[in-house]
Amino acid sequence: MAEPIRDGSLGLPDEFDDQLIVSQIVSGQKDLFRLLVRQHEKAVYGMGISFFRNQEDASDFTQEVFLKTYRSLSRFEGRSRFSTWLYKIAYNTALNEVNRRKEYLSLAEDEADKLLNDSESPERLTLRNAASEAVRLAIKELPERFRVCVDLYFFYDRSYQEIEAITGIPVNTIKSHVFRAKIILREKLQDLERSVV
Repeated sequence: MAEPIRDGSLGLPDEFDDQLIVSQIVSGQKDLFRLLVRQHEKAVYGMGISFFRNQEDASDFTQEVFLKTYRSLSRFEGRSRFSTWLYKIAYNTALNEVNRRKEYLSLAEDEADKLLNDSESPERLTLRNAASEAVRLAIKELPERFRVCVDLYFFYDRSYQEIEAITGIPVNTIKSHVFRAKIILREKLQDLERSVV
């Protein structure tokens, strides 16, 4: 049996074992759930921003996702990574809400601008801004319902299999749309390069 995790003496690395934490929570150490929240809150919130485009709704969404996760924790079987299981809950929660409200907007449409570093030279900022715009345009040219696949692949670093587990979209379809996004992005960046030279 695994030794209980004690908060005061947590010598856990940044990438602690989610499955160990889950097993401890299910065994009765409910207060350890905050470790899972701390580890994954930023990613879930980012998904909320992708879907809802404002901080208040993204915060509400994040709380709802973690509440659903907490209530369902005993059903986590460990057949996938915990983060994949969590993102599936988040994705389904967001999709249900978006279907009631509005279309999905890609994370690239906002997040790329936040990556700009004000300390860079004006030339470097111009190039980076243009590259960000190319990413936005590439994703906008994809069918709306597949943009989330590209976001999960590029911005959340999820594998094709994880994206399938999260969205229910077949792996070959996901590969096709990621490939299409890469081609569009390459073309946009080549156009940018020609215009700069």
